Amino acid sequence: MTRTRPSLRWRRRTGSGEARPGDPAKSEATALPLYIDRHDLRGLTAAEVADAHVKDLALASGHGVRFLTYWFDPANGTAFCLADAPSPAEMQAVHRESHGLVANEVIAVAEDDVLRFLGSMREPADLTKVQSAFRTILFTDIAGSTALLNDLGEAAWMDVLREHDLILRRAIVRARGREVKHTGDGIMASFARVSGALRCALAIHAGLEARRASGATPDLLVRIGLAAGEPVDHADDVFGATVNLASRICDAAGPGHTLVAELVHDLGLEAGFSFGPRRDRTLRGFPGRTPVFELLGAPSAQARRRSTSPVVS
Repeated sequence: MTRTRPSLRWRRRTGSGEARPGDPAKSEATALPLYIDRHDLRGLTAAEVADAHVKDLALASGHGVRFLTYWFDPANGTAFCLADAPSPAEMQAVHRESHGLVANEVIAVAEDDVLRFLGSMREPADLTKVQSAFRTILFTDIAGSTALLNDLGEAAWMDVLREHDLILRRAIVRARGREVKHTGDGIMASFARVSGALRCALAIHAGLEARRASGATPDLLVRIGLAAGEPVDHADDVFGATVNLASRICDAAGPGHTLVAELVHDLGLEAGFSFGPRRDRTLRGFPGRTPVFELLGAPSAQARRRSTSPVVS
C-alpha cells in the first residue's frame, strides 16, 4: 500500500457498523480479514464523501462489515475505505445498497502493514486554531532503554524499537486513540474516552507479554502513565498541565505497570475497571504529594453493558 499525498484528508467517525474497542461481539477471536478499497469520486466534495461513509456505517453490520476509517484525496477525487469484512463482495454490497458508489478495486491487506502506515499519518491541523476539550493523555516509556541500546547496538536496537512501536500502535488504533508523538523510547497518545485509554494500556502490556511468550528477545517492559483533563490541542500537538501530569505519572510507574491520575481512576471505576489502592507520590513540577492508582484490569462484559457515561463508555 503506497503512502498517500500530504493533501490526503483523514477522517475517523464513530457510529453503527464501526469497530468499537472492548465490544465482546467483535473480539479478536472473531477477527475478519482486512480490506482496503479505492473509489474514483471525481466531482464529489469532502462533505458528500463523508455523507456516503455515514450511510455505509448504517448498513455495515447487516453484512458483517466493520468500517475502521476512510481517506479522501480531493485533489484527485479518490477515496479509500479500510474495513474488516467476510469478503470483498460484502464490502461492495454495503456501498451498493447505501449510496451506489461501488469501489473500483478491493484488495486484502496485512494488519501490520496498515498499522505502520497509520503510524505515519497525521490529521491535518488548522495552525490558526487552538482547541480545548476533555482528553485522556497516555505516555509510555521503555524501561532500561539506554542500557538496551548500549547492549544491542544501534542497528539491533532499531529493530527492537520497530517491534515495540508496532505493538503500541496496534493498541492505540484499536482503542480509537491518536498518536500525538514518538518520544524516542515511548509514545504519547490522546483519547477522547477514558475507557479507550485504559484498554489501550492493558493491550500494550498484553502485546508485550505475548511477544515475551513467543521467545522474542530482549525482553521489553514499559511503564505507562495516564491523566485526564482539558489539554490544549494546537498545531498537531497537545500540551498543558494534563500532559505534564501524565508524563510525570509515567515516570513514577514501575516497569510493566500502569499508574493513573485520580480523575482517570474515578471515571475508570464508573466504567468497571479495577485499580489498586491509592498511593501518594512526589512528582516533579507538582506541589505536595499526588494521588495515583495502579490499573489492574478491564471491566467485565456485564459492567460494560451497565456503563452509560458519554465520557467513559
